[in-house]
Amino acid sequence: MILYNVTVTVDEAIHDDWYHWMTTEHIPQVMATGKFTGWKRYRVLLEKEGQITYSIQYFAENMAQLQLYQALHANELQARHRQKFGDRAVVFRTILEEA
Repeated sequence: MILYNVTVTVDEAIHDDWYHWMTTEHIPQVMATGKFTGWKRYRVLLEKEGQITYSIQYFAENMAQLQLYQALHANELQARHRQKFGDRAVVFRTILEEA
């Protein structure tokens, strides 16, 4: 199992719009690629004032599925996120393997 972790720190001022967009558009689009078997979202409890941070975790059966996602879909989906929210939603990505 491969865990594709996307950590996003969002300005409080745009949080509600970002959260709604992620829930109704972005995450469903990522899942519609067929490269992930599931996902979870967690709110990070240690935050800076004026910012809210989430960990969004996508689960892939193997590295090949994640690599296909990255090759075929990631650039477009990430560009939409940058275009909509710019630097008001800062993203950090990590790939982990179940041990």
